[in-house]
Amino acid sequence: MTPPPSASPPSAEPSPRAHINLVWLLRLRWGVLVGQAVLVAVAAWGLKLALPVTALVALLVVEALTNAAVRAGLSRARPVAEAAIFGLMLWDTVVLTGLLALSGGTHNPFTALYLVNVALGTVLLPARRTWAMLAFTLLAFGSLFVLQDVTLPGIARPDHAELMRLHLSGMWVAFAVAAGFIVYFIQRVTRALAEREQELAQTRARHARQEKVASLATLAAGAAHELSTPLSTIAVVAKELERALATSSTSESAREDLRLIRQQVDRCRDVLVQMSADAGQTTGEPFHAVPLERLVEETLAELSGRERVRVELPEALKAHRVHGPPRALARVLRGLVKNALQATPGNGPVALSARAEGTGARLEVRDTGMGMPDAVLARAGEPFFTTKAPGEGMGLGLFLARTLAEQLGGSLELRSKAGEGTTVGLSLPAASAQEVAA
Repeated sequence: MTPPPSASPPSAEPSPRAHINLVWLLRLRWGVLVGQAVLVAVAAWGLKLALPVTALVALLVVEALTNAAVRAGLSRARPVAEAAIFGLMLWDTVVLTGLLALSGGTHNPFTALYLVNVALGTVLLPARRTWAMLAFTLLAFGSLFVLQDVTLPGIARPDHAELMRLHLSGMWVAFAVAAGFIVYFIQRVTRALAEREQELAQTRARHARQEKVASLATLAAGAAHELSTPLSTIAVVAKELERALATSSTSESAREDLRLIRQQVDRCRDVLVQMSADAGQTTGEPFHAVPLERLVEETLAELSGRERVRVELPEALKAHRVHGPPRALARVLRGLVKNALQATPGNGPVALSARAEGTGARLEVRDTGMGMPDAVLARAGEPFFTTKAPGEGMGLGLFLARTLAEQLGGSLELRSKAGEGTTVGLSLPAASAQEVAA
């Protein structure tokens, strides 16, 4: 049962929150109705009390018909206003008053059930209607002092001593029922608030990561733009110097230094291009249905040390298609495999496996390195956090992999223990039928 959201300001306009509250209230009313029917049966046939059973059953039937009618209105997708919930709770108070008036009035210990209705109103209704609900409940309770003096034909009134005995013996049961309803209700609301806080925290974290990706994209684009001109100038000058020195008696070591300068300039260009791509420049890449076999092939195509990668791709999953931007997925997966190769000592193997997970797929990369202690594992995935030597990485691979997976509706999971290696699991959603058909 989904707990109700907190109340919002009063409004006659329909809202999704009012619809959810009404569905929740109807489920609770069915439970209350069953409990009331059991109590009437126990009092009339178990305790042999002289009660107007026909009138009591008629009220319960009216309550059940009200529930069914409201439920039928919901099934026809009619919009729900908070006024409807308010009216339904007022009606519940009237029915409860009738049941109590016919079964002892103020002497009935189950008058404590009025508190349940007030507690419900506090959460489901806005402040103004909550106070109105409390005032109406007080009037209904007060009316029992008048209604208890009304005697129905054929029903003998017990004497005062018998009423007090019944009242005292029923107080414990009434307290247990009312307290049980209130505790259960408050626990459900508290749990709902905790779940909502957790969802908000996760949403804030995803939003913060997306903002960091956008900042990285801006930084990378600016750096690439600002550095492209001086790097091009250095490359041209170095090439001209190399040509000039080729015709002179300059030593071979000087010419080697110039060639090294040109190589390093080219490397700087490649780093800038890669940084721009890694920092989110592929966000405009269209999404496609990507077969797992093709994704694995593109991942290993440009990877140094691919001969150390042991691919475990079942035949049945080779044609299985996942949803996402192909190049970005391949780059992210390649980064995970590259991390595993760097973490594995010597020429040790790295495993890249795939398995079905629901309608999607889960890709896992396992290394046999030293693993990560808990303190490092807790920070893994933070932007610019890395344990690699300077020049071997920027600390963005896991961060971007997790960001892309969450944007696609998947997830990234890390499992590691010091001395036992690390396993990175990348869960990806399945491609839609429209993408597969295309």
